[in-house]
Amino acid sequence: MRPLRLALAIVLLPLCASVTWTVFRLLEAGRVTAAGLLSPGAIAMTLGFSLWVLIYFTMPRPVRAYVLAHELSHAIWAMLAGARVSNLRVSGRGGSVRVSHSNIWITLAPYFFPFYTVLVIMLYGCLALFWDPGPYELFWLGMVGLTWSFHVTFTISTLMTKQSDIQRYGHLFSYCLIYLLNVLGVCVWIVAVSEARLGDLTEHLSNTTQTLYTEGYREIGHFFGSKVQ
Repeated sequence: MRPLRLALAIVLLPLCASVTWTVFRLLEAGRVTAAGLLSPGAIAMTLGFSLWVLIYFTMPRPVRAYVLAHELSHAIWAMLAGARVSNLRVSGRGGSVRVSHSNIWITLAPYFFPFYTVLVIMLYGCLALFWDPGPYELFWLGMVGLTWSFHVTFTISTLMTKQSDIQRYGHLFSYCLIYLLNVLGVCVWIVAVSEARLGDLTEHLSNTTQTLYTEGYREIGHFFGSKVQ
């Protein structure tokens, strides 16, 4: 399976580049670049994100809270896949959860699934059923930024250490998939808080991806054609 995963990782690389370029195109479309103005929602998310970065580097890190999110992410994605979940254990040194079967989504879920961000969004949705959250929208967006920053900082820190989850599917393939899904999340947040629209996201991503893969295929053709000659 290693050669196959390596091949898949190489295939994913242009898509990673495409989604990265899409972020910048969305920033332009959403008028949240240096040349434009930040929307109130974008400011709230940026402040929330920055606040957590400050907390992360200046205060004791809530490792147990991250471990809980990590193991619950495994458990949630396992249940979504129809697996049985048991023996959830969490401590300041690490955690574990037993699942009846696993796959790549279950294994890598903690690295691309921002558990607390999803929790904040779900809480917002539940409260919105009973009262108008409009006056407090910026607070909730700030919480989205803060919890997403929690996910990003701990994910980067965790990936800098030896992880059996990553080794199981190969470093290059795992990193490509984790990067791709996280940056897609960035695209969604930009659409949510700026003038950019979902149509902008799909259009830019589609056009950029098609261009990169077409050019890549052409270059490969030229390479092998020159070798044959």
